[in-house]
Order: sequence, then C-alpha cells, then structure tokens
Amino acid sequence: MTMMFEALSRASSFLEEAGEEKEIASILLQHHIGYSRAQLLAEMRSPIEESLLERYMEDVRTAASGVPVQHITGSEQFYGRRFHVNPDVLIPRPETEELVQHVLKQCRKQDASIVDIGTGSGIIAITLALELPESSVTAVDISERALQTAEQNAASLQADVTFLLGDLVSPVAGRTFDVLVSNPPYIPEGDRSFMKRNVTEHEPEGALFAGEDGLVIYCRLAAALPGMLNEDGLAAFEIGDGQGEAVAALLKEALPDAEVNVRRDINGRERIVSAIRQPVRIRG
Repeated sequence: MTMMFEALSRASSFLEEAGEEKEIASILLQHHIGYSRAQLLAEMRSPIEESLLERYMEDVRTAASGVPVQHITGSEQFYGRRFHVNPDVLIPRPETEELVQHVLKQCRKQDASIVDIGTGSGIIAITLALELPESSVTAVDISERALQTAEQNAASLQADVTFLLGDLVSPVAGRTFDVLVSNPPYIPEGDRSFMKRNVTEHEPEGALFAGEDGLVIYCRLAAALPGMLNEDGLAAFEIGDGQGEAVAALLKEALPDAEVNVRRDINGRERIVSAIRQPVRIRG
C-alpha cells in the first residue's frame, strides 16, 4: 500500500516537471484527506487508500495541465475565512487583504455606508461586513454569475451584504457612501502574452484586463467620486505596480481637496491608492 509521503513525493515531482508549483500537491492531498497541514505532516507514514490515491492523482494531473488548484478544490482562504471560488470569479490574492486592512484602518465610522465596486466573489464586501458589523455594505458586479458566487459566500459566512447587478456605479447612482472600495481589472492588454496560463486561460478576462494602459476603470470610478463620496469619505483602490502616480493623479483631479496616498504592499510593490475627502470649509 502507498504511504502518504510517497504519494506526495510522486505528485510534487510530477507537478514540477510540468512547470507548476510543487506546493499544489500538498494542498490537494489535504483537500482529499480532509487534514490540516499539521495533521498531514503528522500522518505522513500512514497509508492512503488506493481509490483515494487514484482520485488524488487525477486532480494532480488536472493541476499539471494549468487548471488553478483553487478551481479543483473549489475554495480559497482570504482574511482567515474560506471562500467558494470558480471560473466565474477572480481567485482571491493575499495582496487584496492589505486593501481590506487599509480600509479598516482608515474608515472613520463604525456604522459606515460602504460600497464595493466589482465585487467578484465578494471577498472585500463580505470581509468588511463581518469586520465592521455595524456598517451597511453594498456590493456591485456586472457579472450575474459572479454575484451568484458572492451571494453563496455571504450566505455561508453569514454576512449581511446587499448585492446589485450592473456596470460599475450605475446600480447605486444617486446614492452617497462613506467608503468606496474596489479591486478593479487593471492589467494592461500588453501584459497578457507573458502571464501564466493558469491565470489567462482560467480566470475571467473581464476581471483582469483594462485597456492598453490598465487605467480604463480607474478613470470611470474617479469621475464618479465627487457625486458619491461623503465628506470624510474614503475611496480605496487596489492597483498594479507602477500605476500609483497615474491613479493618484486621477483621484486628485476628481477630488482636489482630498488627501491622496499611494501605499506599497508587503513586497514593496505599489498596491493601494486611496483618497480621503476633506470636509468643506465654510469661509466666514
């Protein structure tokens, strides 16, 4: 009978030879056996049933073909919670947790009105709703199937979020908010050719690419801010490295009196541009 460490070693080598990360082998083994990482390490010399081994290796071969491991397991961790994911939504990235942390730190009201534009799987909106339980959270996406996934996540995590279908801010036209947050598509079209196949072939194109310079969505969001953001309101966007100056300029043009900042992530890359709208000062 095959031991777990033997199965893991075989799978890791197979993935490496296919040009994929060998860590995927451990993730899939945990998924099939139902063990945590610590439990798996403790049981490495335990046998694995042949039927389970066959299913495991089948998934390993699927991962080696370029299918994201999150699409195989059907989930990904974000901010300490497990979210359902599928090909209809962008796979959550750890960098987006820093956007959530920034909003939580900069938000000036516990009962803030929050809107998440382009919510995808709902990770930002749901996390903010759970971390700020007195807040009112609305989430918008142009994809009906993405919203179905987000609603499923909200239900499983018991988060109170209102989901609306539509293009960017159109479903909330006429409303104002204390926080507008977004992780929009921002990858320039020219970057497509050298991106990994498990991204370009398996994640939704509409959640990735945004014109020649990657700034198309930021332009539209910035233009909407003057009519949507309350005094002392916060706008916070995830960006791609190298886009900080351009996105900051868009926000400064839209909100001349706002305090605009570009922040780098834990890896030193530009990751967040935010603007805090200053109160209107009435001159006597």
